[in-house]
Amino acid sequence: MKMNISDIISESLIPEIDSSTVLGIDIGSRNAKSVLFHNGSIYTSIVATGINMQETAEELLDDIFEQAGITEKDIQYVVGTGYGRVSFQLKDIRQDILTEISCHAMGAHYLASGTRTIIDIGGQDAKAIQVNPETGKVDKFRMNDKCAAGTGRFLEKVASILGYTVDEIGKKSLESKQSLEISSQCVVFAESEVISLRARGFAPEDIAAGVYMASAKRVIGLLNQIPIEEDVVFTGGVSNNVGMRKALETLLEHKFTETKLDMVFAGALGAAVYAQQLLRKYKEENSNEVSRERVDFSGLERKISDAELSFAERTDVKKVGYLCTYTPVELFSAAGVASMRLAKCGTPDVVSQGEMITKSVFCDVTKSVLGYFMQNDPVYDALDEVAIFYTCDSMRSTADAIDNYYKPVKGYVVPRGNSKDKVRELFRKQILFFKNDLETLSGNKITDEKIREKIILYKNIKSIVRKISELRKQEIPPLSGSDFLTITRACRTIPAEEQLPVLEELYDKLKNLKNTGKAPVRIMVVGGMIGDGDRVIMDILEKELNVSVVIEDHCTGFSQFARENNSSLDDPWQYLANEYLDQAPCARQYPITERVDFAAKLAQEYNVDGIIFTYIKFCPCYGMTKKLFADRFEEMGIPFLEQENSYMANDAGQIKTRLEAFIELIKEKKGEE
Repeated sequence: MKMNISDIISESLIPEIDSSTVLGIDIGSRNAKSVLFHNGSIYTSIVATGINMQETAEELLDDIFEQAGITEKDIQYVVGTGYGRVSFQLKDIRQDILTEISCHAMGAHYLASGTRTIIDIGGQDAKAIQVNPETGKVDKFRMNDKCAAGTGRFLEKVASILGYTVDEIGKKSLESKQSLEISSQCVVFAESEVISLRARGFAPEDIAAGVYMASAKRVIGLLNQIPIEEDVVFTGGVSNNVGMRKALETLLEHKFTETKLDMVFAGALGAAVYAQQLLRKYKEENSNEVSRERVDFSGLERKISDAELSFAERTDVKKVGYLCTYTPVELFSAAGVASMRLAKCGTPDVVSQGEMITKSVFCDVTKSVLGYFMQNDPVYDALDEVAIFYTCDSMRSTADAIDNYYKPVKGYVVPRGNSKDKVRELFRKQILFFKNDLETLSGNKITDEKIREKIILYKNIKSIVRKISELRKQEIPPLSGSDFLTITRACRTIPAEEQLPVLEELYDKLKNLKNTGKAPVRIMVVGGMIGDGDRVIMDILEKELNVSVVIEDHCTGFSQFARENNSSLDDPWQYLANEYLDQAPCARQYPITERVDFAAKLAQEYNVDGIIFTYIKFCPCYGMTKKLFADRFEEMGIPFLEQENSYMANDAGQIKTRLEAFIELIKEKKGEE
C-alpha cells in the first residue's frame, strides 16, 4: 500500500524524514511486515511468516519493490527487527538489526509524537515500553518471561477451542453479558480452564471476555513496573484484536492513542526511521579504524582441561571437592590434598538427572552437582570427600544428598555476619575443625608455618588477579569478561603452586597490548554464580552485541579476589577467618546492604554503563534480593536489567532480545548525553 508521508507521520516529525530510499523489515513469529521510504511516500507490505526467514524476507521485498517500481539496487540502507531479524541477509546493501523494542518505540513516536507508553503484544510475547516523548528512544522496558499467556498464539488457541477464528472471537467477546474469572496464569492450565468452562455450558462470548481480561491483567502488571504514563499506544499484531483492546482500555480507564497507520506496522516503520538515521551517520562519520590486539587464551584453557584430567586420574593424593567460595582453599594445599570446586554447569540431561534426587524448586546449580555424581563424571567420581562451608539452604540439602548417596561430606558453619569478635572466633573454630578433618584424610600435619606459607602463596595469586582485573579499567579493555572467567576458573582448577608463573606471564602480555578505536559499552554482571561452561549471557553480550563485560560481582568472578587482607599472620587461623568473612559478601550474608554497597563500589570503580543482574532460576539468595540491587543502581543513574537464567530451557533467543534492547537503551542514553 502506498501513502504520503505527510498523511501518516506526526506533523512535527515530517521534516525528519529525508529523501533517501530505506527499508524497515519486521519479521514476527506470525507475520512479516515491511515499510519503505521512497520519494516522499511510504509503502507497506505484509505476508505470513514462513519456516524459512530468508524466503519470507524475499517475498516481502518482491511485493514492496513492485509497488514502488524499484529494485534492490535502489535501497540505501535496511534495518531488520522482530523475531526473525537475524535470519535473513540482503547482498550488497548496508544493513543492521535492532530489537523490536527499540523499533516499536520509534515507530509509535513518529506516528504519535506524544507517545510515552507502549503496549506491544505479538505472536509470542508481550512488552511494556516507556518512551522518551522528545526522541522516541526507549527509557525502560519490561517483557513477559517464558509464558505465552495473552500473546497472539495463546489467543489463537483459545479461539480454536471455542470454534472461532481469533478475529471472530475478539468481536464475539464484545457481546459478553457475564464476567467470568479466568484464574490460571499458565497457558496450559488456562486452556484446560477454558475447556472446562465450555463443558459446563458457559457462553463462548463470556469465556472469551474472561480470557481477554485475565490476559490484560498480566500486561497491566508489566506496565505497572514501568510505570504507566498518559498517551498509551497499542502496537503489534494483537493491537487489532478488539477483545484485547477493550479489556486493556477497561483496565487503563482510558482509550489508546489513535494513529493513521495500522499499528501492526509500528516495528517496521521504526526500523525504516532508524535506517535513515544510520544512513546519515554512515555518511557523516569518517572511517574510525579500530586496532585491537588480543592475547590467545587457548593455552590457559588447555591447562585447565589438563588439570581436570590429571585430577581425575591421580592416585597419589587424596582428592576433595568443595561447593562454596567461603571454603579456605589454603588448607587443601597445606595438607597436600588435591581440590576442585564443583562449579560446572549442567546440560539439560545432567540437570534432569539431578532433579530425580532433589526438589524441582531447587536451582539448577544444585541439580547439576547431583546430576554429575549420578552420571559418574570423572572428576566427581574421583573424589574421596566433599567439603561444604554452609551458606544457602539448597546447597546444604544437596550436600546431605551427596553424603547419603555418593561421597562422604564434611560440613562447616559460616556465620551470617562479621561485625562481632565472637563471630570471627566461631569461624576460626570451624576452620580448625576443617584442618583436623583434612589432616585425618591426608595423614599430613598442617603446621602453623605450613599454612602461613600457603596463605602467602594465595595472597600473591589474588594480587596478580587483581592487577589483571585492573587492566579492564582501560577505555578499551585488553581482555573480555569471558577471558577473565577463564582466569578465575584456572585459579579453581590448576594446582596453586603452578598458578603464579602462568598468571604473571599472562599479565605481562595483557599490560603491553596497544588498543585503539571506539570504546565499547561497558557492562557489569552482578548476582549469583555463573557456572563453568555457562556462557549464554556472556557470549551474547561480547560476541554478538560487541560490548565489554569489564567487571563481574559474583562468586565465580572477581568478587573473591577483590579485597586485600594485610592483617597480621601471627595467628594464621584467625587471619583465614577474617580473610573469608571479609571477602565480598554473598547475598546470604548479613547485612545485605554490605553486599549491595560492594557492587555499587565496583560499578563506580570500573565506570560501567549498565548492569546485568543475573541469577539461576529458583535461587533464594539472589532471587529474593534483586530489588535492593535495582533500587541502588537506579539511585546511581545506571541502567539495570534483571535476567533470570536456567541450564534447562532453550531460551537464548528471548535472552538475546532482552539484552539487545538493553544495550540499545544504553547506547541511546550515552548518545543523548
